[in-house]
Amino acid sequence: MPRPITATIHTAALHHNLSRVRQAVPDAKVWAVVKANAYGHGIERVYEGLRGADGFALLDLAEAERVRQLGWRGPILLLEGVFEPRDLELCSRLGLWHAVHCDEQIDMLAAHKTQVPHRVFLKMNSGMNRLGFAPERYRTAWARLNALPQVDEISFMTHFSDADGPRGIAHQVEVFNTAAEDLPGERTLCNSAATLRHGTDARVRGDWVRAGIVLYGSAPDFPLNDINHWAVQPSMTLSTRLIGVQHLKAGDTVGYGSRFVADAPLTIGVAACGYADGYPRHCDTGTPVLVNGVRTRLVGRVSMDMVTVDLTPLLQAGLEPGFGAEVTLWGRAANGTVLPIDEVASAGGTVSWELMSALAQRVPVTVDG
Repeated sequence: MPRPITATIHTAALHHNLSRVRQAVPDAKVWAVVKANAYGHGIERVYEGLRGADGFALLDLAEAERVRQLGWRGPILLLEGVFEPRDLELCSRLGLWHAVHCDEQIDMLAAHKTQVPHRVFLKMNSGMNRLGFAPERYRTAWARLNALPQVDEISFMTHFSDADGPRGIAHQVEVFNTAAEDLPGERTLCNSAATLRHGTDARVRGDWVRAGIVLYGSAPDFPLNDINHWAVQPSMTLSTRLIGVQHLKAGDTVGYGSRFVADAPLTIGVAACGYADGYPRHCDTGTPVLVNGVRTRLVGRVSMDMVTVDLTPLLQAGLEPGFGAEVTLWGRAANGTVLPIDEVASAGGTVSWELMSALAQRVPVTVDG
């Protein structure tokens, strides 16, 4: 039989999370962000769960083609725009909307020969300092675009650096709204954190929100808030089975480097999952895990193909898990218990975005309804 590790994509959870976003911003349209192969879930696998969105947002032209091949006829937005002039030809053919964040992209449009004008989103650098025109140059960029016959409608966008943190977004909202004041066109400011935390403010909500990580069942401002606070559900479960059990004596060590030393007799389970499956190597003793739906912890280092888990909580509950017992690394166990991916990511010193998108190709993926 194949190795027992599996990732399961939950279509019903995707439906639920999209509905949750709509509840947060009922007057705005929703981009479902499916960049990085839908945050590691697979665009084809999430399409049914997210097709209720108003549009799909991504980075890669090949991914845009895949969305069109699935039958999507609505808006698709390239969040970083085009990278070379010939990309505009594919934008024309596929009917893609695209960001414009630098003079070079305006130059490409000016030289582009097309009979169908493009819908563009002019990006402002309101303080993130990655992509976008500086506020003092924003209106000049708009004037250049507005003069081009290759351009149809111009919309406006920015991206928040601190929507999930204490600094907040007020400084960027002020910069954006001042620089774009009275310019005609739709606006998109909100990522997942801003959508949930500030979406009731019309100046922030705009016309479109860009829902990313929240659609996949992660709290964008964890640990301040968790998925229960935001009422979202995990869209991915990573699960496996125990493939061995060891009974340790006091003083016995576990794993590479003997990082874990038992201070008393201890029963541990060995589960078929490791960093080659996308589970973070930096997780160590104490990282939460579920065995048969019971919360316990990792012990010792994560290795390439295996992790070891403390079976004490199960034995204390009168359970004796052995070979084949269910192990949930993140997501929903068979008994309904949920281990939020945010907790695992935090234990590994990273974020849920990375865990989802780092799921290894060798892990089989299934989809449930």
